[in-house]
Amino acid sequence: MTSPLLVERAGSIATLTLNRPDALNALDPAMMDALVRETAGLSIDPNIRCVVIRGAGKHFMAGGDIRHFASQLELPPAERQRSFTDLIGRLHAAIEQLHRMPQPVLARVHGAVAGFGLSLMCACDLAIAAQDAYFTSAYRHLGLTPDGGLSYALPRLIGSKKAMEMLLLGERFGAEEARRLGLVNRVVPEAELERATAAMADALAGGSALATRNGKRLLRESLSQSLSEQLAAEAKSFGACAATGDFVEGVRAFLEKRAPRFDPDA
Repeated sequence: MTSPLLVERAGSIATLTLNRPDALNALDPAMMDALVRETAGLSIDPNIRCVVIRGAGKHFMAGGDIRHFASQLELPPAERQRSFTDLIGRLHAAIEQLHRMPQPVLARVHGAVAGFGLSLMCACDLAIAAQDAYFTSAYRHLGLTPDGGLSYALPRLIGSKKAMEMLLLGERFGAEEARRLGLVNRVVPEAELERATAAMADALAGGSALATRNGKRLLRESLSQSLSEQLAAEAKSFGACAATGDFVEGVRAFLEKRAPRFDPDA
């Protein structure tokens, strides 16, 4: 049986491939459980410096598996409510792990990025999109509200008014609009997506390990901190980074006008 989620490690970069291409990589319970399991494992792997999430075939992810939804329709409403509440609660462990894992997470998106696919992309730290990518929240078309932290991510990324429009109207938009809104970092021709993703992943993995981890954590936590708390966290992190060999290498490289060679085993 083909796995719904493929895991590949190449040096210090791990790639998770959503692997249901015939179903537009729609999220079913098996893929959900695999996402929870694999994100948990990668988050504690000291050899991994960057995680890439991508979709097999022509699409990133078109949302939840409607066929699975249909299989629940004959349940009494109260039982259906319990079933879906429990299901989404289990799924959300993967979203929390993406936010909290020390490694930067890069979404490589193309084709459909809809429903939970949009939530998953927004949970990643960075995103690079092919020009053919298209985006929609999609939930309204099924009479649903968001899952996967989309209602948390969107107002922080694009502002509350635009987030309200995106969720309540569910309109489709393209890659350049996603870049303009700040949902993706870069848009490239589809033929260049693989190369551009690899270059960004290599750059992320090649940075100072502690500075990268702490930089992600500082930014992730900043919106829930007071200014004083954030300043204290910055001072603590700055001092910790200054105590590393990577700091020594960075300073020396700057003075010697060369690229730094950070410790790959730190």
